[in-house]
Amino acid sequence: MVAAARSRRGASFALIEMIPLRRFEVCLSISLYMEWVAVLTRAQNLPPETSIDTTLGFLRQLASCARLQDIHYLWRPFLPDPDDDMVLELAFAANCDFIVTHNIGDFRGSLQLGIPAITLWNFLKSFETIHEHNQHSTP
Repeated sequence: MVAAARSRRGASFALIEMIPLRRFEVCLSISLYMEWVAVLTRAQNLPPETSIDTTLGFLRQLASCARLQDIHYLWRPFLPDPDDDMVLELAFAANCDFIVTHNIGDFRGSLQLGIPAITLWNFLKSFETIHEHNQHSTP
């Protein structure tokens, strides 16, 4: 989220731009949403000339495109960082195909729960491949 807020040129922003198109489903828990709010409203993470209110509006819009997922079972401690555990628990509860992240090393062990961590570039590339395949196939 921070990378997407800082630059409109990278994979993070490209992923955020795809969310309203509903080409994939974003799963969100209340705890992850609160983490986004806490991190993105820090002064050092606010994009230049962007207010906290604008950032909160962006997060509310993003949340409106996501599927809220209840989490009934905690796997903690499973990963070294409790914030990463929160993401893994959400991915497991929502039966996600992937955890999309810049830091796949932080999610070593996620495969034990059947959820691979993949980079944003690989995730975006898979969509590009699927889109090309669908354009060339006939019904």
